[in-house]
Amino acid sequence: MMTRDIHDGAPILVSACLVGIHCRYDGGCSRDERVLRLARRVCLVPVCSEQLGGLPTPRESVELRQGRAVCADGRDMTAFFQRGVEQVLRIVELTGARTAILQPRSPSCGSRMVYDGSFSGRLIPGQGMLAASLDRAGIRLLDPDDLDGP
Repeated sequence: MMTRDIHDGAPILVSACLVGIHCRYDGGCSRDERVLRLARRVCLVPVCSEQLGGLPTPRESVELRQGRAVCADGRDMTAFFQRGVEQVLRIVELTGARTAILQPRSPSCGSRMVYDGSFSGRLIPGQGMLAASLDRAGIRLLDPDDLDGP
C-alpha cells in the first residue's frame, strides 16, 4: 500500500514496538523497517497501551480469554489493559489520528488475529483490546504487512 493511500495529513498512531521502542512484554521490540521508512515521510505517534495502562516492561505474557486479559496463571490484567486503551483514545483525540498501524497478534494491538487464550500458540480471528476500541472509534487499522516493501 502506497503512503498516499494511508496518509491523509493527520498523524498516524503506531505501536511503539514497531519503531524500535523496547516495550514488548519480553522487553524486546518488533522493529519493522517498513514502518521506519514511513516515519521519514509522515508524523507517527508511537504508543504502547500496555505501558500506558501501568504495566511494566518486561511483564508476564497475556492472552485474551472470554473478553478478559489474563496471564497463563490466571491473573486478570484487564484493568491495566482498559486503562491503557483509555489513554490511547485520549492521544487519538489530542492528535486527530485517523489511522493506526498496529503490532499483529498482540492482545492489545492485534487487528485481525489474536492468540486464543490457551497459551498454546494457537491463533484465532479477533482483535486485541486496543484494536477493537480503535475500530469502534472509526480509526482505520493496518498492520506492517499492509505497507510497501519487504
